[in-house]
Amino acid sequence: MKKSKNEVMNLIFSAFLVTAFMVCSSFFLGMINDSFSQNETARILLVSLVFAIFGGLLFYATRVGDGRQVFRFSAATLIIMVLPALFVVLASAVSGMPLHEQLASRGEVTGIAGVILGYGILYTFLSGYELDRSEGGSDKTADAEAQAASEEAKYDDNDADDAAEASEEAEYDDNDAGDAAEASEEAEYDDNDADDAAEASEEAGDI
Repeated sequence: MKKSKNEVMNLIFSAFLVTAFMVCSSFFLGMINDSFSQNETARILLVSLVFAIFGGLLFYATRVGDGRQVFRFSAATLIIMVLPALFVVLASAVSGMPLHEQLASRGEVTGIAGVILGYGILYTFLSGYELDRSEGGSDKTADAEAQAASEEAKYDDNDADDAAEASEEAEYDDNDAGDAAEASEEAEYDDNDADDAAEASEEAGDI
């Protein structure tokens, strides 16, 4: 299906937004590591927050489209994505939790968990920009469909008008052809009358 102009612009904007955040996040991560080098728990939580924001931007970048955000709750997404990612982040930051020693030394695992957490939280409650085809429907979707139906009806009316004009022109052509035939018959009758008059004149001259 061909993408609309609005959807293409959203994709371009989201790609630019994700790229810009990746550039800025390198600065934020360096500042966090320098500022909270003595507080490991705060450092891990803030780094996870940066990655979670990045995950939210990824959600926006991959779920854009026509329509509006459709709100719903997905228990499967909450259980499969959000809760495990939240556990990894907390276990990395808080000492005493299971797997703390193993996860605290693996910063890349914590970063991936932060991305999954940011993406999963939004995906638990939103399905992205889609056309709402539920029973109630959305106002925007209804308006868009009504506008599309109105345009189709307008095109149908134009086609009907064109067909009517073509029919009228054909009728006028038939009338013109009929008038021409009548004129031809009248001319033929006039020729016959002229011939009869000429014969009558010749007979009168012989007499």
